[in-house]
Amino acid sequence: MTPGRLLAISDLHVSHPRNRQWVAGLPPGLPGDWLLVAGDLAEKVADIEWTLRTLRSCYGTVVWVPGNHDLWAHPRDPVKLRGEARYQHLVALCHELGVITPEDPYPVWTGADGPAVIVPLFLLYDYTFRPDGTSTKAEALDLAYRTGVIGTDERHLHPDPYPSREAWCQARIDATLPRLADLDPDLPTILVSHFPLTRGPTRILRYPVFAQWCGTEQTAGWHLRFRARTVVYGHLHIPRTTWEDGVRFEEVSLGYPYEQDRHPERPGRLVQILPPGPARTLGPPPADGNVHPSPGR
Repeated sequence: MTPGRLLAISDLHVSHPRNRQWVAGLPPGLPGDWLLVAGDLAEKVADIEWTLRTLRSCYGTVVWVPGNHDLWAHPRDPVKLRGEARYQHLVALCHELGVITPEDPYPVWTGADGPAVIVPLFLLYDYTFRPDGTSTKAEALDLAYRTGVIGTDERHLHPDPYPSREAWCQARIDATLPRLADLDPDLPTILVSHFPLTRGPTRILRYPVFAQWCGTEQTAGWHLRFRARTVVYGHLHIPRTTWEDGVRFEEVSLGYPYEQDRHPERPGRLVQILPPGPARTLGPPPADGNVHPSPGR
């Protein structure tokens, strides 16, 4: 059997027909290939299920982490679960399909360029990626509303039963850290998160105020602390390769069709994580698909 490739993609947004067609047209993977799916498949559970089922038919091992869109309580979704209950519903769905989630034992990639522990992370954000000149969440949100750049999560991402999204984020960090501390210290990791683990990737956002919906300062050193060989993430819709402290960071989003039209130079394909593929230096301008104008604007 061939040693296989470790591949990744995120932000498929299959509610858009073109993106759905792209997923439906994916060729079967090679023997031994794994696929990391870093969130934002769709807003409706039925579309998420279709996407995971389709990907699972192409790849023997699929690893999923949720994105913010996957967790939305969207008014058009017949599944009305919110917050943690919705997440657990999606985890149960993944288990039915044979898809690995952040709640499962971390698998070890033993294919080409392995071994490495694959660590799917569900962490959220806590409004600590604040815009320059602000020092509190209230100040950062006030600036967002005054400038008209507001994360759509404020409408659709409910933290039930937690009192706030940042409280849910803290609970996720508290649950994850002991598991990371128990990892084999002799093995490198591939950290997979929907949200970037450091502030660095958000520095080129067209709207810097949007960074507060993009991660938490609490994970800033995790790529070193937990021996990451590569950090895989999405959310920003800025597909590219960067390095921090000698660690490779791969933003692997497909993005919306209008972004694909605006940036035809972006290849729009699965990203090879191991063995490492060529660096992708595509950069700004980033997308703005996760924001909406404030009321009255």
